[in-house]
Parts: sequence; structure tokens; C-alpha cells
Amino acid sequence: MAQPVNLNRVRKQRARDAKKARADENAARFGRSKAAREADRARRDKAARDLDGHKREG
Repeated sequence: MAQPVNLNRVRKQRARDAKKARADENAARFGRSKAAREADRARRDKAARDLDGHKREG
């Protein structure tokens, strides 16, 4: 005889799997690569250094 199946558990697991698949798809589509994040951070750091270099002492 087969084991009884909890339909609520199956339904919720199917919903979780669908949500995870959609999240992975969005991450691939809209996520930024590591190189893009590092380039952005380097630009920000350079802008901060340039701004600090223009400050007047006094």
C-alpha cells in the first residue's frame, strides 16, 4: 500500500520551487557581475580620493 501524501505540503513545496526558479531567473537577468561591482566601487573610491585631494587646509 502506498504512503499517504499530504497535499498541502506538496502544494506549498511546488510554490516554493516556482518562487526559487523565478528568483534565480531574475538574478541572472538583472544581477550585476562581480567585475561590474568592483568597477563601480573603484570609481567611487577614486571620486572620494579626488575630492579629498581638493580640500583646502586651514
